[in-house]
Amino acid sequence: MIDHAGISVSDWGKAKAFYDAALGALGATMLMTVPEAHTGGVKVGGYGRDKPDFWLHGAGEPGPGRHYAFVAKNRAEVDAFYAAAMANGGRDNGKPGIRAHYHPNYYGAFVLDPDGNNVEAVCHRPE
Repeated sequence: MIDHAGISVSDWGKAKAFYDAALGALGATMLMTVPEAHTGGVKVGGYGRDKPDFWLHGAGEPGPGRHYAFVAKNRAEVDAFYAAAMANGGRDNGKPGIRAHYHPNYYGAFVLDPDGNNVEAVCHRPE
């Protein structure tokens, strides 16, 4: 139902390094940047696998309280996401593991990005 989403970040370089690593572990890259001539000088870039569907915006009000969950193809990708995020400025908000209170095969990991957003990778498949 959602085509794309985006967040504002306080430090473009830190946020880009974090998301390059964390989303890279899920097979996503920054696929597009919008020329600053069209954004009033603001850095804007979109991550995805096939099309940009998660966007960073280098202006505006960043902050905690937002939650984004990214699909992992398998549990190993969840683990890789968590390790990459933690090594690139993320803070633990829930180590990789089963969250049976959602459903028996819900395997997820949660980290806080450099701006405090709650970012998750989740696999809904059995082992």
